[in-house]
Amino acid sequence: MGYPVLDADLLAAQAREHKREELRRLFPEAFRGEALDRKALAQLVFQDPKRLRALEALLHPEVRRLLEEELARLEAPLVFLEIPLLFEKGWEGRLHGVILVTAPLEVRLQRVMARSGLSREEILARERAQMPEEEKLKRARWVLPNAGNLEDLKAQLQEVLREVLALTEPGQGQDPSKPQAEEEEGGTL
Repeated sequence: MGYPVLDADLLAAQAREHKREELRRLFPEAFRGEALDRKALAQLVFQDPKRLRALEALLHPEVRRLLEEELARLEAPLVFLEIPLLFEKGWEGRLHGVILVTAPLEVRLQRVMARSGLSREEILARERAQMPEEEKLKRARWVLPNAGNLEDLKAQLQEVLREVLALTEPGQGQDPSKPQAEEEEGGTL
């Protein structure tokens, strides 16, 4: 589509590198020699909410700092952010709108298992740690059902992009380069 996309998961990988020693102190059993075993870390934190909160308290401020750096570096009229825990962490407040891509649970499970090698149980543990989809649906400005193929999703996204661009035209809506002073309910446009 030609617009920059910042992926919070990639930024989280950088954050894990930056916070390696703190991770080793908090989660020594997740290390195999010098290497962090991400699967072992996930098993630890998704079984223990207190440890999950400790991990998030360590990494999320660093992810946010890295995201802010990237946004400041970019010179683009429109930037898309891919942030799995956007609503859970209250990060939607600075955005001009939120697009939520949804799919039925079974479709999500199959896609994640194929892409990541995670088991059904591991994925469901992560799902339980997230906000229910019903709540996300209330907060998102645009919702794109994604049970079909990539071409269908691209067509839906093109339609949303036309709407977003119309909102950014002079006299039509908020300047996308400036944060909103007042957010509508749910923190979306």
